[in-house]
Amino acid sequence: MTGTGDFDRLWADLEPVGRDPGSGGYRRFAWTREDSVLREWFAAAAAARGLEVTIDRAGNQWAWWGDPDAGPGVVVGSHLDSVPDGGAFDGPLGVISAFAALDELRAAGRVLAHPVGVVNFGDEEGARFGVACAGSRLLTGALTPERALALRDGDSVTMAEAMKRAGADPGAAGRDDETLRRVGVFIELHIEQGRGLADLGRPVAVGSSIWPHGRWRFTLDGEANHAGTTRLADRRDPMLDLATAIVRARELAGDYGVLATCGKVLVEPGGVNAIPARVTGWLDARGADPAAVRAMVAEFDAGLASGSLAGPSLVRSALTEESWTDATAFDSYLVSRMSALLDAPVLATGAGHDAGILANAGVPAAMLFVRNPTGVSHSPAEHAHRDDCLHGVRALAAVLRDLAC
Repeated sequence: MTGTGDFDRLWADLEPVGRDPGSGGYRRFAWTREDSVLREWFAAAAAARGLEVTIDRAGNQWAWWGDPDAGPGVVVGSHLDSVPDGGAFDGPLGVISAFAALDELRAAGRVLAHPVGVVNFGDEEGARFGVACAGSRLLTGALTPERALALRDGDSVTMAEAMKRAGADPGAAGRDDETLRRVGVFIELHIEQGRGLADLGRPVAVGSSIWPHGRWRFTLDGEANHAGTTRLADRRDPMLDLATAIVRARELAGDYGVLATCGKVLVEPGGVNAIPARVTGWLDARGADPAAVRAMVAEFDAGLASGSLAGPSLVRSALTEESWTDATAFDSYLVSRMSALLDAPVLATGAGHDAGILANAGVPAAMLFVRNPTGVSHSPAEHAHRDDCLHGVRALAAVLRDLAC
């Protein structure tokens, strides 16, 4: 495929993995059978191109064209995992486009001045263990191995146990300075998770920054009882208090000009005919102003502690911070250079990415966004037109020519 590498074949081989035939969405979670298949796909794509594959201490995969120890390289890529019933493009588009961009450079006989790497970061979505960008956080030391390995999924399986079952060594997990030294620049291509490009009528943009964002967990304890025999006046039902808390989070988000979402709930024991004994909820909050995000979360936490968001008979827990990422400004020189090279607009985003984790660790990083015609993401309805995807491949190849050749 002239000018676009082997994009279509790569996409066709990857598309069926982890897809639910009912919803059409994807369930590609860290350290599962589907994750193993994704890793095999990555290794096969690298082998087909004669690229050397390495795995860092966090379990991330790297495929190198050229000797990565010959000097800091230019790395492109993204992730392959998904949120529950996620879309096909979030993450995989960046990895597929990276291989396809390399195909274009190789077909043109380009000679590298710097090694080029393609990376597949593991557990970017945090769908299984609750911490987003776990692979890049572990790599950079932003997430300690002690905390990471103790994280549990919905079935109480720890990350350490899941890694062992997948054939990985949890004892090796941790910051990997040797790998980080190999990364001179990181460029992540990603589908835009909003309508910025659709509104501008442009196929590609350069990412300038990521809003600060975090995740918090809270628990409401009630009293388990029978749904058919317990009088309403006698109930201690934490689901009612969760509903109040969710509505209050939305109100506070509006007051502070930020975004807040309660998108995950764990109900125990989870029976249709039983009043719950305990409800655990998660709060996602983000916005352009970190002080406003923090203030909104603090007021929500105070409401839990005071009982204004929960009944006085319930046992409440304060919010537990599971992750926080400061506002991230991508490398200004890279952003300006890429925008001029591609004649592309510059956009900020409220979505977190591995590029942000590396940027906060001191790695020069930037992003390319590909137009999403509806702006829908984290859903089976997520979409990008093929022509726009191929435009993204050509843009990424142009950036690689500029930086690595």
